[in-house]
Amino acid sequence: MPAADNKSKGASERPIVPDVVRQHAEQAAFFWAQRDTLMTDDPPDFHVVAGVDRRLEANLDGLRIAGPAAWPFIVAAYDDFPEKGELFLYAWMAIEQRDGSRLAEAIELGRQSKEDARGLVGALAWHKPGMIAAEVRDWIGAQDAFKRFLGISACLGHSVDPKQLLTRLVRDPDARVRATSLRLAGKLKRADLVNELAAALSDADELTRFWAAWALTELGSGDLASPELRKVAVGGSPGAMTALRAAVKAAPDKDVRAWMGELLNAPETAPLAVRGAGMLGDRNILHWLIHQMRDPALARAAGVAFLELYPEAREDGQLFSVETSLLGKSFADHFDDDPPYLPVADNVKNWAKMRNLLE
Repeated sequence: MPAADNKSKGASERPIVPDVVRQHAEQAAFFWAQRDTLMTDDPPDFHVVAGVDRRLEANLDGLRIAGPAAWPFIVAAYDDFPEKGELFLYAWMAIEQRDGSRLAEAIELGRQSKEDARGLVGALAWHKPGMIAAEVRDWIGAQDAFKRFLGISACLGHSVDPKQLLTRLVRDPDARVRATSLRLAGKLKRADLVNELAAALSDADELTRFWAAWALTELGSGDLASPELRKVAVGGSPGAMTALRAAVKAAPDKDVRAWMGELLNAPETAPLAVRGAGMLGDRNILHWLIHQMRDPALARAAGVAFLELYPEAREDGQLFSVETSLLGKSFADHFDDDPPYLPVADNVKNWAKMRNLLE
């Protein structure tokens, strides 16, 4: 890791308050990491994310004002805690300052990171396309596979179509580049690549197969994608919820409901079935969902499914709790007196009745 003082030489003489700049750096890293985690929820609470975004931007503004003088604090933050939020901050500032040497450092830090360089990719997505266009053009055709990954990830983050290059990138020798390119093809609905996507269902790399299946579903070819999506959905990987949502979209409603019924019959997959039921968009299952909320093993999935069908319920702070006195003895036993945030079935039932959602 480069020393902080080497890169801060020649910084602006603009006076700063060190403790304030340090706080801006630490909070910016924290808020971006928090945002990134929140966005992995399915579905995300965009109202909460928007609040985090405002706090993040306020701290980034503080760093903009500090200018190059902020670098010692950014470097120190990464040295102390080299995680995704700190990597985001390092890369964001390098791009903001158009500092090529710092950006090169950020790339190497991303190459070494354990989380697929999420912070670096996040910084590319946070900046406007014009700020990173020149770099992305260089990276996307580079011999370095990691730079190609960064280039295609930036295109994904901004929904930019690399045109003919995408035809080559979906067949890239690097699995991470292939998977990201296939995801972009689906997001852009590049129907001209449907044969490439179908061929990728036989790829040796699991993540590549998954994004090929997801992309095919986006293009209306879910009949080809369903087996792979269902396999990923029940596999418990970080992409399981994305796969489940795509699997629900990929097949006719009757087939999906039959599959959900099979999942519900096995204790290990029953929560997946309850969660998937909320993705069907059918509010007529509310009474059934409330019944599932009374089962400690299914309550979490039922609560998320409920919020997907009734997002307005997020505004009522009485519907979810961690208190065993509200959830019941069975929850206290199941969670050893320490349950997560779960729906209170009786409160949800009363909420629904007050709105004439239940007979």
